[in-house]
Amino acid sequence: TEVTEKLEEVMMIWIKQIRQVLVESEQMRREADDIGPSAELEHWKSRMSSFNSLLDEIKSSRVKKIISILQAARSKTLKQWKELDGNITIAANEAKDNVRYLYTLDKFFGPLAKASPVTMMEHVPSLMNTVCMIYCTSPYYNTSECMTSLLLKITNQMINTCKIYLREG
Repeated sequence: TEVTEKLEEVMMIWIKQIRQVLVESEQMRREADDIGPSAELEHWKSRMSSFNSLLDEIKSSRVKKIISILQAARSKTLKQWKELDGNITIAANEAKDNVRYLYTLDKFFGPLAKASPVTMMEHVPSLMNTVCMIYCTSPYYNTSECMTSLLLKITNQMINTCKIYLREG
């Protein structure tokens, strides 16, 4: 029972730390007003990396051994652990899926940033079709919050490109 208590203490520390990671991941992002769409992809890539690392740690043999000992001892901490494990898996899947969908836009980011306003407009119909495809097919990224953030960043990039064109022209 002494070993079980120590392992439960360790488990509760992990639970607290993982909850903190999940809470922080759900908080509003503070971003510059003129940030472009590539920042959206970078955000989700970073989040995917963080949650995949966390999943790797949770699936490690060390953690599995502790869980099996606590299962044998019928520890009540495992209920919270399983819930968090599920939440981490969902967050990792969301990040992975969002990265996959946002990569379909990556080919437009260069032309948006470097083209003249006239040549930029040639890419807008395809870009909007791809955004529409993401909205219609993504299980996670199809919220008004995500779409608004993405479209705002696309608009910011177009405005910044036009400003540069006017300054240099």
